[in-house]
Parts: sequence; structure tokens; C-alpha cells
Amino acid sequence: MKEQLRQAIKTALQQCYDNGSLSSGEIPQEIQLEVPKNPDHGDFASNLAMTMAKAERKAPRQIATALVAALQDNPLCAEIEIAGPGFINFRLAPSCWYGVLDQVMRDGDQYGRSQVGSGTSIQVEFVSANPTGPLHIGHGRGAVVGDAVAAVLQAAGFEVQREYYVNDAGNQVKTLGRSILMRLRELQGETIEFPEDGYQAEYVRELAAKLRREKGELHDLSEEAAIELCARFGVAEVLDWIATDLKAFGIHFDNWYSEKSLYDRHLVDAELVKLKEKGLSFEQDDALWLRTTEYGDDKDRVLIKSDGSYTYFASDVAYHMEKFERGFDRVIDVWGADHHGYIPRMKAMLAGLGHPPEDLEVLLIQMVNLLRDGQPVIMGKRSGNFITLREVIDEVGSDACRFFFLMRRCDSQLDFDLELAKQQSTDNPVYYVQYAHARVCSINRNASAAGIPRPQTETVDFSRLELAEELALVRQLARFEELIVGAALNYEPHRVVFYLQDLAAQFHSYYNRQRVLVDDPATTQARLYLVNCVRIVLANALRLLGVSAPEQM
Repeated sequence: MKEQLRQAIKTALQQCYDNGSLSSGEIPQEIQLEVPKNPDHGDFASNLAMTMAKAERKAPRQIATALVAALQDNPLCAEIEIAGPGFINFRLAPSCWYGVLDQVMRDGDQYGRSQVGSGTSIQVEFVSANPTGPLHIGHGRGAVVGDAVAAVLQAAGFEVQREYYVNDAGNQVKTLGRSILMRLRELQGETIEFPEDGYQAEYVRELAAKLRREKGELHDLSEEAAIELCARFGVAEVLDWIATDLKAFGIHFDNWYSEKSLYDRHLVDAELVKLKEKGLSFEQDDALWLRTTEYGDDKDRVLIKSDGSYTYFASDVAYHMEKFERGFDRVIDVWGADHHGYIPRMKAMLAGLGHPPEDLEVLLIQMVNLLRDGQPVIMGKRSGNFITLREVIDEVGSDACRFFFLMRRCDSQLDFDLELAKQQSTDNPVYYVQYAHARVCSINRNASAAGIPRPQTETVDFSRLELAEELALVRQLARFEELIVGAALNYEPHRVVFYLQDLAAQFHSYYNRQRVLVDDPATTQARLYLVNCVRIVLANALRLLGVSAPEQM
């Protein structure tokens, strides 16, 4: 509808130039049209007259008057008015909106999708939790955000790959191995002094017990070999936990990428050679440094420490450059908010290597405050010092968990009340939205039981949809494609949640005020058609969030 109105305005502009009421002769490539916050101001508003004032050398209201005169006979517009200093408010004819319903029904589960991102490939890397313990609720929020970002990008036509980066190299893996070995020795009856930096939660004992059953007691191995075996065993087991939890959460990855493989394939050393050849690295204090200050970072960063060990930054350099070498046009990383200081050095690294730093986008995930009836939930049953994602999924279900995680911008803290998420009432946001879908399905069942045929596009009399709230529902459906594009281009899947809540609220209000199945068959058919279009869009939007659209509740 916006595009049709833009074309009408451009035609009107040309008429104004032809008849001399306007003189600059400029036809803007893009005409801004906004949906007014107050519905009384019409369907769309434009500031075009004000943006043309300088070129026309006229007051905006004079320009607006000329444009309105040229648009008066356009069948698209039922009412046009000039407001304030020169805003033009448009109210479209009701008949203009009926084509939206036809498109929703025709496109079905593809409605809202576009090709805005066609030809652009994007990799979304998310979760990527260290394989040293179960996923916690912070990881869960990052998982849902990453998955939903990927989904809206795909809906907007981008080619998307979802990737999990497995941090299976470095000190944290060795620490896990040592922790498992110490618990194994405990099981063997030895008195041990558990390392202060070890992983002390109950799951480490579980890993040690399983390793003992499957591998024995490792008496014939050296300390170093035993730690290595425990580490690899532990990583494999924890990754299996993680994959299982993510599957229960509806999260699928196209690729699991091993950090260790970067070293096995000598990609880290190869990248360090490139940095040296470009003069971007230097040696100081027996360490190797990257000159990131030349590209906006606050200090240079260490790649290889004085003891010869590689920093995480070294593997991150190799990993991110290898992403672009795989052919991705853009890379999105989903990180915890505590990694915000890491962003400048990564972008500086890309800039130094000649890659546009804006091609790396980092989404920061703020913490989740888990509540029960408004009171903080502090300890997990299994992990000891945090709440696992699986505990939350098992208690409230995947749908509520995913929906709640997306109810705020990802960089805003989130309060998640477990009791609210379990309520089967309109106070529960996800229940409220899903209930709207289930209500339409119930209407369809009632119609079928009454022998009322499913409405067909060719026979529906759309003019029966004349109530303001009916047209408001159609306008909301018309916004869906633009909503998806905005969510995709700005990496903001929470916009879909807001949209769903608004659409559900409008539908419930309409349902509570108006009967769908009425005595007049033509009105019944038109209203059935409308509410089924609402059902289609509710289902499509929920699918983007990975949330189900139940037919009964």
C-alpha cells in the first residue's frame, strides 16, 4: 500500500510541475511515509512538502496545498488533509485494503517474505558456549536471539548459515579435564585437594562416574595423558548435552566449527604470517602483538604470549578471517554483554587486514533475571551456581521460554518470571498470542459444524468489512512484510514479538465486540475470510520466533 501511495504522489508531483503550481521539477527517489501514532490522523503521513521547501522556495503548506489538489481525484485516497507546518495525512479508501486480504490468503505461509536480501550471504554465529558445562539461561537467550535473527533474515531473502563455534582448545578445556580427573580419583577412594580454579558443580562428578564406567580408572596413564583423555571425554559429553538441550529448544545449527581444528589445520599460524607480511604485528617483551591502535582500538593486543602460548584473540583472528574466506558477505556474532570490550579489537583486526569492519556485526545479550512470583531464583539443582537452560525449558516449556527471551531488545536486561510464563491466562504474553490463533481455529470448527462453507476469494464480498476495527486489522496485516524487513535489516527480532502482541490485542478486541458467524451469510463469509488471514499471519510470525501456533488451548 505504501508503494502504491508513493507512486500516486510522484504522479501528482509531475502534474504540479506540468501545470506550473510547483517549479523545481524534482521527483524524489524515496518519499517518506509513516504510520501516524494517532489513527485519527489517517493511514499514512508524509513530510514531503517540508523537504521540498528549499528547492521550491515556498512555504511547506503551499507545496502541500498544490499536491493535495493534484491528488483529489485519485481513487486510492478517501481523505487527504494538511496538518501543522505542512504534513500531509492520507486516509485510503477501504476498497484499497481488500487486496491485502487476497494476498495473505494467496501467499499463505509465505506471506510476509520478500527478496530484499537476495544475493547476500550472512553467517550468524551464536551460543558458542564453552563445552565445559550445561547451558545456562543466559546462553538460552543468546540462542533464541541468534536463531530468530537468522529466521527474519531468511524471511527477508538473505542466504543464512547458523554456526556454533566450539571452544575446544585452550585452558578452560584443560581445566575441565583436570577437574574430572580429580573427581575420578575421589571415586577411587583417594583424598584429593581440588584445584581452586576447577569446575566444582555436580555435573563434573557425573562426568567422572561415566568416564570410570566406560574408560576405567586410568592408572596406566601419565598425569598429562590422563588430563587430556578426561578433557576430550568431558568435551564430547558436554557437547552432547548442549546439542540435546538445543534440540529441545528448537535450535538447529548448519555447522559446528571446532576451534581446535584451526590449530590442527595450521590456520592460526597462517593468519599470523599474513599479519606479519602486512606489517600489522610486532614483537615486544618476548610476545607477539597486533597493531590494533592504528584502527581505533584503545591499545595493541597480544597474539602470542611470552611463554609461547596463543591467546584466544589469535584464534579469533584466524576464525573470523576464515569466515569471510568461506564467502560470507556479512558475519553476525551473538555475544554476552560482558564481551563488549572485545568488539573494537575485532573490528580493528578486520580493518587492518583490509576488510570492511562494518561487515562484522556483534549483538550483545544482556543478562536474564530469573524470578518466581517476583522473587529472584538463585541456585540451580545440578549446576550448583547457576540455573540451567534445561531446567527452565522443563518447567515452562520451549514456547514460553523462547517468547519471553525475545520480549525485550537483546541489549536490555530481561526479567523472566517462571510463574507468569506457566499461567494459562491473558496475563501471560505468549498464551495471549497463541490463544488468538486457537480462537480462529475454534471459529472455523464452529463454522464447519454449522455447515458454513470456507470462504473463497472469488465469492467474498469484501465491502461487508466496513467497521473501523476490521479495517484496522487489515492495515496491521499489511504491515507484516515491512515489519520483517525492518527486523532483519536491524537485527531486531523483538519487533516481531511486539507486532504479534499488537495484532493479538486487536483481534481479541474485535472478537469480544463482534460476532464472526452472524445471520447474514455474506457478512459471515467476509469476517471468516478476515479472521483466517489474521490466523495465517499469527502463525507465520510465531514460526519466525520458533513458537508453535496451537489450534486448541
